Amino acid sequence: MGAFLEQWVNDELYTLMGCSDRTAVQFILALARKSTNAENLLERLRNTDTMDDTPAVRKFTNELMARIPHAAARIEKVIKPSEAELRAKEIMRLNRGLKTIESDDEEDVSYKKPKEVKKAKNKLLVKESASDEMDRIKAEEEQDLRERDELAARIRQRDKERTRNIITKSEKKAEEEAAKRLKLETKDRSEIVSQLREESRKQYLSKRKDDKLDELEKIVEDDEHFFANERLTKREKLDMKYRKDILEYARQHERAADFLKIKRYHVPDAKVKSVPVDSLEDADEIPKGDGKRWEDDRLAAAIAKYGAKDKKRDVFEMVLDDEKIDFIKAFQMPGTSDLEEKTFSVAEKKKITLAETRKSLPVYAYRDEFIRAVHDHQVLIIEGETGSGKTTQLPQYLYEAGFCVNKMKVGCTQPRRVAAMSVATRVAEEMGVKLGIEVGYSIRFEDCTSERTVVKYMTDGMLLREFLNEPDLASYSVIIIDEAHERTLHTDVLFGLVKDIARFRKDLKLLISSATLDVEKFSTFFDDAPILRIPGRRFPVDIYYTKAPEADYIDAAMVSILQIHLTQPLPGDILVFLTGQDEIETLMESILERTKYFGKKIKELIVLPIYANLPSDLQAKIFEPTPPNARKVVLATNIAETSVTIDGICYVIDPGFSKQNSFDARSGVEHLHVVTISKAAANQRAGRAGRTGPGKCFRLYTAWAYKNELEDQPIPEIQRTNLGNVVLMLKSLGIHDLVHFDYLDPPPQETLVIALEQLYALGALNHRGELTKLGRRMAEFPCDPCMSKMIIASEKYGCSEEIITIAGMLSCNAAVFYRPKALVIHADAARKGFWVSGGDHLTLLNVYNRWRDTNYSSQWCMENFVQYRTMKKARDVRDQLEGLLERVEIDQVSSNDSIAIRKTITAGYFYNCAKLDSSGHYKTVKHKHTVHIHPNSCLFEETPRWMIYFELVFTSKEFMREVIEIESSWLTEVAPHYYRAKELEDSTNRKMPKQTGKAAIELSSL
Repeated sequence: MGAFLEQWVNDELYTLMGCSDRTAVQFILALARKSTNAENLLERLRNTDTMDDTPAVRKFTNELMARIPHAAARIEKVIKPSEAELRAKEIMRLNRGLKTIESDDEEDVSYKKPKEVKKAKNKLLVKESASDEMDRIKAEEEQDLRERDELAARIRQRDKERTRNIITKSEKKAEEEAAKRLKLETKDRSEIVSQLREESRKQYLSKRKDDKLDELEKIVEDDEHFFANERLTKREKLDMKYRKDILEYARQHERAADFLKIKRYHVPDAKVKSVPVDSLEDADEIPKGDGKRWEDDRLAAAIAKYGAKDKKRDVFEMVLDDEKIDFIKAFQMPGTSDLEEKTFSVAEKKKITLAETRKSLPVYAYRDEFIRAVHDHQVLIIEGETGSGKTTQLPQYLYEAGFCVNKMKVGCTQPRRVAAMSVATRVAEEMGVKLGIEVGYSIRFEDCTSERTVVKYMTDGMLLREFLNEPDLASYSVIIIDEAHERTLHTDVLFGLVKDIARFRKDLKLLISSATLDVEKFSTFFDDAPILRIPGRRFPVDIYYTKAPEADYIDAAMVSILQIHLTQPLPGDILVFLTGQDEIETLMESILERTKYFGKKIKELIVLPIYANLPSDLQAKIFEPTPPNARKVVLATNIAETSVTIDGICYVIDPGFSKQNSFDARSGVEHLHVVTISKAAANQRAGRAGRTGPGKCFRLYTAWAYKNELEDQPIPEIQRTNLGNVVLMLKSLGIHDLVHFDYLDPPPQETLVIALEQLYALGALNHRGELTKLGRRMAEFPCDPCMSKMIIASEKYGCSEEIITIAGMLSCNAAVFYRPKALVIHADAARKGFWVSGGDHLTLLNVYNRWRDTNYSSQWCMENFVQYRTMKKARDVRDQLEGLLERVEIDQVSSNDSIAIRKTITAGYFYNCAKLDSSGHYKTVKHKHTVHIHPNSCLFEETPRWMIYFELVFTSKEFMREVIEIESSWLTEVAPHYYRAKELEDSTNRKMPKQTGKAAIELSSL
């Protein structure tokens, strides 16, 4: 009966919601068994925010209550006698059992009634035990809710105390530093001071020498410029000659020192300093030692040389003949600026002040109109093209208009981390303040703000997290949601939250900024809010398509770059859109490999990357002016579409692809796919070429593909991704009706149900859909729910120190190891030296611990082929997680027990479980999805039966990244509610049935 009922519920759920799962079926059956009637069941389903009150749902609840064997009603009909009567009947039955049985009828009576009594008694015991179990569960849930509320109150209280004592925080830190200094012995302090004095003196002398030489060089130049044709006295001529000779001797001394460094062994500095490109001397001008000259001679002898007839075969043929890409000019995208309008070159921009630069932006002409509109309206929709200055200037206008008095803040959200950091840096420079004081930014795992910050740039996810501690955003006077057209997951959720707060707080100003033409949709959503349109400065852009489709867009992009560089005049930089870091690094390597054959026959080509994981100092290089007689090539992800504006771009190369997250609700797997962009995104990319003058956009696809294969608008992220993190956040904010939440575009109910199921399985929600204490603690971590559960589970297994280290390494989203082509064997050997039995998580822990033991040395990273930037980021993430452990009241405990660490990881990622089947392939336990171990894993050559993986990556196959080996019994230990014993049976360990052997005579007869 149970199997048929489960199948019926499963079919009905598919009919009602389009999806079903065994966990959901069992959950609904449990609700039905606890309900007294169909109305009660319908009310329980509505409270879970998964079903609406519709006729189809009512029919389903009525039929389910009719089908299910309802224990309570059946017991009431059977159990009529009192407990005393049942005991009396039981005694009578025992007495009759001692008598002689006289007839069959008497035998039937004496055996029939005790069975009925026993059945009734068992049902009575079942009722009592069920009632006790329900009372126990209810008491536990009430206790959990009380502890959850108490935890939230303690967190808020600690935040208030920290805010109140923020002035004395620096004093406490100073006292701690002073106490540490006092612990040093007198002898050590004297040695350190003397050593520091000596180093400081050396640095001072070196710097003073350079300053004096610069000063003397300028004096000699002035002498030659002003007094070359003048009549001078003999003394003046001697003085001029003396200064000139001194300068020449000093230069000769420096050249001799350089020569000695080459001829002899020179101890390098402890810190390797970056050398500007323009300061490097030509290799031919530097004197070489004997060893270097011998190497050059051997290399020259090994290179084949051809005759004169082949000498003039120019290397340009490599691009322009065999690999040339034919483009067709389709149309010209009209501009919005007059071609006669005054524009500033890079050299002129360096001469004008920041104030003049601000006044040159298109948004400056609308400054007064913007301030009046903000004063007159609570909600304002702003349409402004990228480059109009709305992101950098509007918060400054609000600051200057007095919206930051009484320590109130202006908050501006950005969809990407790079944009938040770069824009905050620019605004701080324009306001003449230090970054992190009056102007700051806040991104995941990095907070560059202080108590004095009044203009704050942040990612949309960080503003969403601020709702936890400040649900009414009382410290903000203005909230600007920038780049709203990108429709990220967190931005769409923010729309509903800030719309509700704007109704509650009439003093809060809400600005929605978009760079596309669909602002009417935003206006309608925010109760017909007024629209302020700010035109940008855009010049005409010629659009080119390829004649035929390109098979390899990476190679086509490289050829297009060289075509533009060799055929188009300078100045004019190139912007190339790629899908991610891997493609950017591949294209960089290809360009450098090709251009080295050109030598000095072509102008310099400077290749610069920009992507999310790139350090901020390297990101800033794309904004630096291009040197004369050179061309800059910026290789960017879709961050350069709208979030970042780069001056000097005249040529855009658009392959037509980007990376996009998509969630498969059927298999429960989240993929990062390379997909075609939308027409709106293609037009945004083309517009980047018309910022400083007329430009050209080269699309590496055909005009037919643009018209027929590209969608008009991108699909909002909320409709294609896993909503687990957002649902947890909304539940933490007290928003329980997720179905009727005010979405701009509602997500599919299927993904909402799966998110609720996942959080219920992780223990973040109880069976009524309420947030548990565990769920409230999970919401404090800026991680996905699985990682948050893993961190909290470390408290039980006593390994929190190791788990936050592993979490920091996993959160970097970048490769820890690198493999230079010239040193592949050495790099692989170094990588294998870190491998630890048990899995990749333990290997990452081993890498971090060994790096920490070297005092976080960059030299150690270089020697072991480890990415230093990745390790620094992992350390920063770990430090923030360490602070959050204290916030959620988890003690920091260390353990070297490998089993405890792996059990903790399993407690968070038991969803991501795969086992080896009889065919030799790994399949996920729940969905039977075929997956493979990634070749970079330390378990790639092994075949453990059971594995937990961190994520799935889809390339040529479905690969499991960062895997560990587990035992099947751990799954029932950490998730007994999710896995059945039958699912965890190991078929390889089953014994074959015993068979009876045959005698020799029997075999011979056969």
